[in-house]
Amino acid sequence: MYVLIVPASVPFVLLATVMGLSWWEDRILPAAPAEPVDHPAKAPFVPAAPAPLAELSRVDTALTTEVAGR
Repeated sequence: MYVLIVPASVPFVLLATVMGLSWWEDRILPAAPAEPVDHPAKAPFVPAAPAPLAELSRVDTALTTEVAGR
């Protein structure tokens, strides 16, 4: 009979553990310090200019070593 109770109670034990840790984090642990108000704002990220694309060969141009070497 105990063999059936233990696997059935595992989810409830895990839920109680998570809820207890959540309560402990909220009530017992000290709060994180607030960020200072005079903290300078970060500069917006500006991506670098994209690299220029290589010139594509024309469709009607035969594929030669000169064209393939580009």
